[in-house]
Amino acid sequence: MLEIRNLVKVYPGPVAALQGVSLEASRGMLGLLGPNGAGKTTLMRIVAGLLEPTSGAVLLDGEDVTGDPRRIRRQLGYLPQSFGFYPHLTGAAMLRFLLVLKGVQAPRGLKHLAAELLERVNLQDAAKRKVGTYSGGMRQRLGIAQALAGNPRIVVVDEPTAGLDPEERLRFYRLLAEMAEDRLVLLSTHIVEDIAVLCPRVAVLSGGQVLADTAPGDARARLEGTIFEGAVAKEGLAEMERRFLVTQAVLIEGRNRVRVHVRDGRPPPGFEPIPPSLEDAYLLLIRNQASKNGQPAPAAAERAES
Repeated sequence: MLEIRNLVKVYPGPVAALQGVSLEASRGMLGLLGPNGAGKTTLMRIVAGLLEPTSGAVLLDGEDVTGDPRRIRRQLGYLPQSFGFYPHLTGAAMLRFLLVLKGVQAPRGLKHLAAELLERVNLQDAAKRKVGTYSGGMRQRLGIAQALAGNPRIVVVDEPTAGLDPEERLRFYRLLAEMAEDRLVLLSTHIVEDIAVLCPRVAVLSGGQVLADTAPGDARARLEGTIFEGAVAKEGLAEMERRFLVTQAVLIEGRNRVRVHVRDGRPPPGFEPIPPSLEDAYLLLIRNQASKNGQPAPAAAERAES
């Protein structure tokens, strides 16, 4: 059991990156969702024993590990948001080098262990290729291979799918799901789709605080009957955003399909009820928090689809 109790982290400035974060998790996938600057990376670095909190505790099986991070590092694998590789080394040589740095013990030798890890992340055919020729997805899988060394109980991955193309992202989803079958995986991301696909539980962070700790299905259910969708002309989009709470504006074949949140059940003319999405729930939660803090509300999600 991993327990995060009332974590506070204040950087010089002062900047309060975490303001009393508390969470519990055991096995499976826990998603940490929030905008950039929400405090997710700070939280992950504290859990990984790389950063000391200002106050609060991280408990593993009831024992506070913040005073001696080595106790959790021995049982934890970490893939940070930015992971440096030597591009002139082959995948196998790079992984063996990382295993040496981590002090991993391998009864059958590091060469054999590296080969096993590369096979697990489906990089065995690229083991002799230089890392500089790897795609973004391949580099992320190499990062996961080093995180899995030593069979850790907890794996922390920070923004793992950012910049991946759709095929690589799907491949990475499968790998993360497999990892979560027999250990705790903490997935930090600002991409709602990552959470919707992978996580039975999500904690939403904003401004260093936990705004919600829930199941994605429960978050969607709370919006049932309040989300409507319809077509809006380009020149009418600004007026729609002024009158209604727009959660998404999707450009489909040159036309806007707009989703709005309507509490009173009176949607704009021509709009039809539609099942809520996790993106709807997330954006509304972040907007409500911004409104409470007197900050500008984030814009509706926008993207183009063919």
